[in-house]
Amino acid sequence: MTDAPEPRLTSLAHGGGCGCKLAPNVLSEILTGMPAGLAPASLLVDAATSDDAAVWRVSDEAAIVATTDFFMPVVDDPYEFGRIAATNAISDIYAMGARPIFSLALVGMPVGKISVATIRKILDGGRSVAEKAGAPIAGGHSIDSVEPIYGLVALGIVHPDRILRNCTARPGDVLILGKPLGVGIFSAALKKEMLPAHDYAAMIASTTLLNAPGAELSSIDGVHAVTDVTGFGLLGHLAEVCRGSAVAARIRRADTPVFAGARRLASEGVRTGASPRNWASVSAMIDPPADWREADRDLLCDPQTSGGLLVSCAPRAADEVLALFRRHGHDNAAIIGEIAAGAPRIAVI
Repeated sequence: MTDAPEPRLTSLAHGGGCGCKLAPNVLSEILTGMPAGLAPASLLVDAATSDDAAVWRVSDEAAIVATTDFFMPVVDDPYEFGRIAATNAISDIYAMGARPIFSLALVGMPVGKISVATIRKILDGGRSVAEKAGAPIAGGHSIDSVEPIYGLVALGIVHPDRILRNCTARPGDVLILGKPLGVGIFSAALKKEMLPAHDYAAMIASTTLLNAPGAELSSIDGVHAVTDVTGFGLLGHLAEVCRGSAVAARIRRADTPVFAGARRLASEGVRTGASPRNWASVSAMIDPPADWREADRDLLCDPQTSGGLLVSCAPRAADEVLALFRRHGHDNAAIIGEIAAGAPRIAVI
């Protein structure tokens, strides 16, 4: 490395955070027609319903939950990038109702473009979160890549009878969202150097807040289905719940938590490239309101990096679920809608 200033991390990537994910319809086209893999009895959860992780039964009392997630920088601070990426990867363990146990690092860095010190800060950020979650990084793999990439393989443990799925929502359930929407819009504004400091602070606080309530949700009677809202946006991940569970849903815009700054930026036309792709993938099953605006669409399809848990539970369990979220610092958790009987569709009101 020379003494010249290092480039901004986000300038080295064509996308950032979970906005890098393949669009749902593209992913579906790629996977359609691929032969089904082996499905031994011990494999309790596979990719059939686009669930958050795979689950393998090891005994009558324990099952291993395994997932992986990695992406390019969503912020320029290397330590915060590492923290966000690790928080996001471990979220899938919590979404299955499991407790994280250990993890492996996935590292791809443009050696020669950024310094060893910067790379070390990314790894330190990831390590700090993994250890806080009780999932210390036990190893990993690294490559020299064109764009900076960081993430984790995360593993957890859960009782086989307490696995949470995204395909088991029931008519009559209420829907609870654990974190506000708008992280993708914030990251797009950050790349344009137009994100206010207080909004940046809110973004960091949300994306590094562990979805730890997930490990306790399965112990609450009446919690039926859980997923986390990430790259496909709220509508995309709720659509997976509806298709997998063969139910319909209704969400209320007025009750859905959104960062105030993101709402303002969306009204000014700030969006990620992934938002229109997410909408194109899910629009055929959405019933929008008469006053539907482009900003509404962008917020509900905004790709969330390290987004919140989406919980489908019986109304009698809602207060207990919300109290659990509050105990873990998820102060914006809110009931945003309901599950209903019917063909998989989502009404937005």
